[in-house]
Amino acid sequence: MANLTHAAERQAVGLMLDGMLKKLNRQADKTKDYLKIVDLAQKFIGNKENEDTFTKVRAAFKDPNNRWVKMMSRMIDETDPHYAKMLMLNLGYEAFLRGTKQIRENREKYDCNIPWLILFDPTMACNMHCEGCWSGTYGHKANLSYEDMDKIVTQGKALGVHLYMMTGGEPTVRKNDILKLCEKHQDCMFAAYSNSTLIDEELCEKVAKLGNLTFMLSIEGTPETNDARRGDGHYEAVMKAMDLLHKHGIVFGTSICYTRANIEAVSDEKFLRFISEKGARFGFYFHYMPVGNNAVVDLMPTVEQRKKMIEQIRYIRSKDCDIEFFPMDFQNDGEFVGGCIAGGRNYFHINANGDAEPCVFIHFSDSNIHENSILEMLQSPLFKAYHEGQPFNRNHLRPCPMLENPKYLREMVAKTGAHQTNQESAESVEHLCAKCDSYAAEWGPVADEVWGKQKHKKPSYENYTIEKREHPELAGFDHVKV
Repeated sequence: MANLTHAAERQAVGLMLDGMLKKLNRQADKTKDYLKIVDLAQKFIGNKENEDTFTKVRAAFKDPNNRWVKMMSRMIDETDPHYAKMLMLNLGYEAFLRGTKQIRENREKYDCNIPWLILFDPTMACNMHCEGCWSGTYGHKANLSYEDMDKIVTQGKALGVHLYMMTGGEPTVRKNDILKLCEKHQDCMFAAYSNSTLIDEELCEKVAKLGNLTFMLSIEGTPETNDARRGDGHYEAVMKAMDLLHKHGIVFGTSICYTRANIEAVSDEKFLRFISEKGARFGFYFHYMPVGNNAVVDLMPTVEQRKKMIEQIRYIRSKDCDIEFFPMDFQNDGEFVGGCIAGGRNYFHINANGDAEPCVFIHFSDSNIHENSILEMLQSPLFKAYHEGQPFNRNHLRPCPMLENPKYLREMVAKTGAHQTNQESAESVEHLCAKCDSYAAEWGPVADEVWGKQKHKKPSYENYTIEKREHPELAGFDHVKV
């Protein structure tokens, strides 16, 4: 009965979005219809604690000069109507509205982390060899079968998860199986981190028709800074892919690894304005992690560079900047997601061998999709250690149990007996964490100083264990004031 109600509700929302999108594409002023969407969202959430948030959102939509509303209107005008409808249905209705409710209920029911998204690797095969990349350490022959990927999504949906990201390797090496997965699970949104080289006209036509797959394209600044790490000709391939995706009305973003060598180039206003003009509307920034035996530790940003990165990203998102591009910093935006999101708190990773890893950068596991269900993975000793240990630092500029708090990763691996998952180039937890010790010691006092000068609002929902919410000293992280 619940499934019938869900299907009927989804159909009703879909019909409503069809009508709205037809009107929105014809209207210069889209305010009234935006407000209807906000009303619908509030109806589903029904939480009085969020009343202030909805009031602010309504005020933003009523402001004709709000840069994010302008960007949203531009996206609607540029996006294929069917693709826009599927994006709103799956990311908005399924993942954000229905999924969030179900996920929170299941966290209480099963007493473990239940993620909002699951990241998995269709393959570790890649047609590139970027300097310092850890992905090849699994071995290029590793693949998840279509049946494995279908199991991940089917079981994830049962827990409320409707957003799935894919990395690797290069996911589009398996594009036929990915398209098949998208077609079967039309109520989910999929996203692939891609090097762009296999995105062509045929793939874009199929993606636009399906409407539930997007891409985050790897790019690192100028042609010189990009190709220095990724190889000659890669920048040109990214430009071609951007043009094709934009032409077909497909929403896409960027994936940017910032290093000591490229950080100025990838955070420069001119660069961000350029990729916005190419059609990119959002981007994920990832701090370089010294993972794997081929890691180049000297690529890690300096403390001063990281401080500037925090300032620059927040400036780009501020009202003082007019670039129609929304950047998110995986390492420095911890405040907005409550610290470390790994271990299933908001996401976790399944590698191409099927191992469940707490994070794409933490290559240790004690469960596997071939032997365990998604729920069993989330209830495994390693993932429960994350659940009980988060936040690993009450200063959310120091969120990671590896990069900024390496003693905690050492403890969790030792306590749970988790095994390392680098099949081609084994790396112990001690070897990995030793590369982070000096960085953590240097960044810690600087991060505390920056954090102490900022204003912080306690979120209404954090997803920490009840004991730590009531008695934060039990976590052992009482050395930083909130």
